Amino acid sequence: MPLSEHEQRQLEQIEQALYREDRRLGRLVRASDPRVHYKRRVVQAVSGFVLGAGMVVAGVLVPYVWLAVAGFIVMLLCGMWALSSWRHMAGIVLVGRDGAARSRRRRTARRRGRGQVPRSGMMERLDERWRRRQEGDR
Repeated sequence: MPLSEHEQRQLEQIEQALYREDRRLGRLVRASDPRVHYKRRVVQAVSGFVLGAGMVVAGVLVPYVWLAVAGFIVMLLCGMWALSSWRHMAGIVLVGRDGAARSRRRRTARRRGRGQVPRSGMMERLDERWRRRQEGDR
């Protein structure tokens, strides 16, 4: 069950007070935040992409075709890595300053409300069946 706006604000105030009291705790919590991890991976992938682009340019300027091909492969892999990390980062529940939580699960719930069939996984189907049993709608 999601928290109300008032409860989210209270929770945010408690977190801010804890961070002010114990800065070490704040660093530990931020270090374990998955968004920080995925942002770091995106930055690494972008730097790899730039390195691959440099390899392509060097392979074209110097008559080494294999260097250009290797650079293209590095660019392709780093682009895929960055896209994957970006999607993971966007899929994590993000709570903004206004207290509104956004996630993939909320988007599928919105699709369900518009009459569209969502791409559901096994756990979502099991949850839906459980809810129907609890409501008595077998």
